[in-house]
Amino acid sequence: MSTIKHIEQQAEERMKQSVIHLEETLSRIRAGKANTHILDGIKVEYYGNTVPLSAVANISTPDAKTITILAWEKQMLKTIEKAIINSDVGITPENNGEIIRLGIPPLTEDRRKQLVKQTNTEAENARIGIRNARRDAIEASKKAVKAGTSEDEGKETETGIQKLHDKYQKQINDILAIKEKEIMTV
Repeated sequence: MSTIKHIEQQAEERMKQSVIHLEETLSRIRAGKANTHILDGIKVEYYGNTVPLSAVANISTPDAKTITILAWEKQMLKTIEKAIINSDVGITPENNGEIIRLGIPPLTEDRRKQLVKQTNTEAENARIGIRNARRDAIEASKKAVKAGTSEDEGKETETGIQKLHDKYQKQINDILAIKEKEIMTV
């Protein structure tokens, strides 16, 4: 019994991780308004170590179209500016010697459609992860039945795994709908 429950718990954990990964990935996609998460993937050189941008500066959004970066040490401004330019953010920073500003340009219709395609691709990758977790768990359940676990427990576990699959697929669809609405809102 414990191996069957363990199989179900592992499957749920893998499904949860797929949803969490999707949320993190979608948070980095620019949707036309200022969002500090678009800078999450940027790393800067700091005293010989590569660290996240948020570890060397205060990042904020004073309004819907601007992100400001206030470095904790002024000599870091050039390094931060260079890291942003070299990243895939696609926004040119404005450095006035005190603070770095990123003006978020409005998205064109074509760019919005591109971003929706990108979010759909990311969502599909998460769905695949959930389906793979379901498949692996059902295979493990069938092996457990062959190894001596009762068939009723095996069928019950498979039903539970399918319910988990459906629950997490719905979560992905909900997350995707919210992000698409956010991107397409002008």
